[in-house]
Amino acid sequence: MKSLILAEKPSVAREIARVLGLGDKHKSYIEGKNYIVTWALGHLVELKMPEHYDTKYKTWRLEDLPIIPEKMGLKVIRQTSHQFKAIEQLTRRKDIKELIIATDAGREGELVARWILDKIRYRKPIKRLWISSVTDRAIRDGFKNLKPGKDYENLYHSAVCRAEADWLIGLNVTRALTTKYKDPLSAGRVQTPTLSLIIEREKQIQKFVPKTYWIIRTQLGSILADWEHNGEKRIFSKDKAGQIAQKLNGQKAKVIEIVKKEKAEQHPLPYDLNELQRDANKRFGYSAKKTLNILQGLYEEHKLVTYPRTDSRYLTTDMASTMFERLQAVAAAYKEEVKPILQQKGKVLARRVFNNEKVTDHHAIIPTEEKVHLGDLSSEERKIYDLIVRRFLTLFYSQYKYESISVVIEANGETLTTKTKVVTELGFKKVMNLNDDIIEKTSLQQLAQGQTLTVNKVDVEEKLTEPPLRLSEADLLGQMEKYGLGTPATRAEIIEKLVSAESIERKNGRFHSTQKGKQLMDLVNEELKSPELTAKWEKELELIARGKAKPELFLKKIRQKTVDLVSEIKQSDKTYRTPNLTGSKCPECGSFLKEKNTRDGKILVCSNLECSYKRRKDPKLSNRRCPQCHKRMEIHQGVAGAYFQCRRCNIVEKAEEKKKAINKREERKLVQKYTKKDDSFGTSLADLLIAALEEKE
Repeated sequence: MKSLILAEKPSVAREIARVLGLGDKHKSYIEGKNYIVTWALGHLVELKMPEHYDTKYKTWRLEDLPIIPEKMGLKVIRQTSHQFKAIEQLTRRKDIKELIIATDAGREGELVARWILDKIRYRKPIKRLWISSVTDRAIRDGFKNLKPGKDYENLYHSAVCRAEADWLIGLNVTRALTTKYKDPLSAGRVQTPTLSLIIEREKQIQKFVPKTYWIIRTQLGSILADWEHNGEKRIFSKDKAGQIAQKLNGQKAKVIEIVKKEKAEQHPLPYDLNELQRDANKRFGYSAKKTLNILQGLYEEHKLVTYPRTDSRYLTTDMASTMFERLQAVAAAYKEEVKPILQQKGKVLARRVFNNEKVTDHHAIIPTEEKVHLGDLSSEERKIYDLIVRRFLTLFYSQYKYESISVVIEANGETLTTKTKVVTELGFKKVMNLNDDIIEKTSLQQLAQGQTLTVNKVDVEEKLTEPPLRLSEADLLGQMEKYGLGTPATRAEIIEKLVSAESIERKNGRFHSTQKGKQLMDLVNEELKSPELTAKWEKELELIARGKAKPELFLKKIRQKTVDLVSEIKQSDKTYRTPNLTGSKCPECGSFLKEKNTRDGKILVCSNLECSYKRRKDPKLSNRRCPQCHKRMEIHQGVAGAYFQCRRCNIVEKAEEKKKAINKREERKLVQKYTKKDDSFGTSLADLLIAALEEKE
C-alpha cells in the first residue's frame, strides 16, 4: 500500500519526489515504492459563480441582488481540469491507503488541498506535512513528524469562511454598484477599507493650510544651539523671532545643565513578510507583490529562505540548535560578517528571539541550512536575500550602544538647547549596512556646567509647515497591519487589485486616489469602509482557525451584512459621474468612449457595460488611404474582425483577409497531387502549380 502526497505546485512536488527517492515519472505524478506525489496548480477548485446556480445571473441586474446561495457549491476550474481528474484517478487507486497534504503550510494552502478532496469526496485517512522550508533536511524531518489531518480542520474552516465572505460581500456589492451606476465599480471586505486609508490621507492633505514659522539657530564657538521655549522651537511671528535674535546676538551665555546618559538599542528581530515588504519598498522601491514573488523564488526554487508568508518575527526554542548550521551556510558569501560570530561559537546574543508563544503558524523569515552561491541569484534576489541574511546575523552581535548628551544654555533670559550622541559600540549595526554613526569625540563632551560662552552668530530661518505625505507602499502595508486588514499572504494582491480597478494609482512611489476611487468611497456603506470592522472580522477568522469560534455564526453575520449592504445601495439617491469620458463615440454601439491607463499605454473602451469594444488611444496607421481625404487610415480590431477607419471623415472599410501563403512543403504536396495525368490541364510543372493554386483559392 502507498501514500499519495498532494503538493501545491509541480516544483515542490519534484523536490519531495527527489528527497524521497521517487523515480517513476508520469505526466501528472511521480511514483515510487511507498509514495506517489502529485500536485495542484494553485487552486484547481473554486466557489461556483452566480450563473452556475441560475443562468439568469449571467446578466447583471440590480433587481436580482443579493445573490446568497443556501449552500455554497464548488466547481472545477476548467483550464486546469486535466490535473484535477488526474488527482481524482489517483485517489481511486486501490493501492492508496492515505493522502498526505503537502500544500503550503498556511490558510490558503489548506484550502487548496481540502477543496480538491471535498470535490472528489475523498474518504480515506488524511495526514499533514507542515514544514517551514523546502530543504532536503526539512522535508525528511517533516515526513518523520507527519500530523493528523484533523489537527488542521479548524484552519480549513477559517479559510472557507474567508473565501465565502469575500464572495458574498465582494460579488454582491460590486454587482450592485456596477449595475446601479453603470460603470465597473469594485468593492470588497478588505480592499474597500484599504482604499479608505488612502482617501483619508488625501483628505488630510487637501484640508492642510501651510503656516509660516521661524527658527533661531545660534553659534557659540564650535557649538551650534537652537532657541527653544517649553519644548517648542518654532516661532509663528516674524517680529518676535527678530526681537529674540537681536536679544541674543553677541551676548554672554552660561551652560546651566548637561545631561549624559548611556543608552543601548535592542537587536532588531528577524523579518516577517510585512516588515520585509516595507523595507524592500523603502530601500529598492519594490512593490509588495514584487517582493513576495522574489521571496517565493528564494523559498521554492533556491531553498535559501524559510516560508515567506508569515506574520511572526520570532523563532521557536527548538531552532536554537540549528543556528550554527545556518551560519555555515552563509559563511562563504558573508565571510567578514560571520567570522567574529564563529569565533564566539555562534552564540545568539538576542535571546528574546526564541519565544514559542509568539510564533503563530510559522516562525520568522531566516536563511535555511542550504549553502548559498550568490552567482546563482538574480540582482533582485540578491538584494532581498541580503536583507534577510543581515537581519539574521544581527542576532549574534552585541547591542548598539551610545552616549546621549543634552545641553541647556541660557543667554540674556532666553534658552538655547543642543544635543548629540556619541557611539561607544556599533554592535549589530556593523552588519546592517547602516553604519551612519561614527565613533568620535564631540565638543559637547568637553563642556562643563557653569561654563561661560559667547553667542557669535544668530541665524533666523523662515520655514513652512508641511502637509502629511501621501502613503507609500511601505506606509500602506504598515497601516494594513495596524488595522488587521488582510494577511501577510494577501496584502500585496489587495493593493494590486485596487490599482487594476483604477481606484488608486502609483505616482513617484506613492499612492494617489483617482476620481473613480474618491467617488466610490462616497457610494460605499460607512461600515464597509471602516478598517475597524474588517479587523474585527479578521480576528474572528483567526479565532475560528484556533477552534475558539464557530464558523456558522461568522457566516450568518456575513450573510446578513450582505443583505444590508445591497439594500442600502438600492435605496441610495447618490449620484456618480463616469470618469475619463471622451468626446469620441464607440463605432459599434454609439456610446461614449472612456480613456483607460494600462501597462501598454492608454486605451479607449466603451462606456456601455454590454459592449466590449476597445482600441488603443493612439492606434496604428495603415497604408490604406481614405477614399475621401486620402489620409492614412487607422486599423482596429472589432467584433467582426479587422477594419480601417478614417478619424477625420469617419469612413469605415472592412479589412480583406490576407491570402495564406503556401510554403515549400505544401507546394510539394500540390505538385504530387496533380502529377497524375488529367485531360483538363497541361503537363508542365508551371501548368500544374497554376491550376493547383487557382483551385486552392
